[in-house]
Amino acid sequence: MKAAPALAQQSVPASPALAAAAYPVFVLNSLEDSVSVINPVDWTETRRIPTGKEPHHLYMTPDEKSVIVANALGDSLTFIDPRTAEVQRTVRGILDPYQLRFSPDMKWFVTVANRLNHIDIYRWDGKEMTLAKRISTGKTPSHLWIDSKSTTIYATMQDSDELVAVDLATQTLQWRVKTGTMPADVFGTPDDKTLLVGLTGGDGVEVYDVSVKPARLVKKIPTGLGAHAFRAAGDRRHVYVSNRVANTISKIDYQAFSVVTSFLAPSGPDCMDVSADGKTIMVASRWARKLTVIDVASGKIVRQVKVGKSPHGVWTLNHAARQ
Repeated sequence: MKAAPALAQQSVPASPALAAAAYPVFVLNSLEDSVSVINPVDWTETRRIPTGKEPHHLYMTPDEKSVIVANALGDSLTFIDPRTAEVQRTVRGILDPYQLRFSPDMKWFVTVANRLNHIDIYRWDGKEMTLAKRISTGKTPSHLWIDSKSTTIYATMQDSDELVAVDLATQTLQWRVKTGTMPADVFGTPDDKTLLVGLTGGDGVEVYDVSVKPARLVKKIPTGLGAHAFRAAGDRRHVYVSNRVANTISKIDYQAFSVVTSFLAPSGPDCMDVSADGKTIMVASRWARKLTVIDVASGKIVRQVKVGKSPHGVWTLNHAARQ
């Protein structure tokens, strides 16, 4: 579907949900080793928080008391208060944490080592993490998903073009299947039966039936060149995917497995967040050093906020449901 035209309109107000909560929006600056803190009322950068070397992704602790920044080349995690943007602590000795995720039952914390080709599974007691198992994988593990029952970890292998599954109970690799070129982010449907995989080296999203072992490819959804990162719309039916080369964001109906609309999103759109009311998309424009804000109803770009070099992860406490 044709993308809606972009138009900068500084007069458009903040999303009501964002303005009411006024929780900061965090943007990772991967090549400046920092996090930009954005005020979602007037859309100004209020400060930059130093992190470890080369942060790429963020994730909220299950109790929503901390945003964790994974510093891949710094072998560390930076914990930040999502309400005040104050640094809480730094955890060192976490080897090459590129992407990270908690199990829904809050017992496990998982990272992928993008440079070192392994998945690390940590026990989580609500505060501290202890390494339980390191699992060798394919080449360049990229992104993670854990099913709603906390039974299975799914991970993409960016440079060996694979999707792998790890059983959490036994902490063993269960199966691997070949994918299209350069698989990146993964998104699981609420029923745990289907997994979507973005192909950064291709032009769309692959749909896998994960109710069978090994997973079975059932469909490919054309979205745009460089399909990369997912973020749920929050209505348990739609998910957005950023197409980093096409400079668009596609909205996918994951019941029909088809694109229902697209938005222009300039300069290498990467990770996103969606406001709690579903009215606003905030996406990192990777090549422009900007956070781009899109009004969902009109499909228009309403503002851009200057941040640091190579902005990657985007996160706010005031977000839409993740499925």
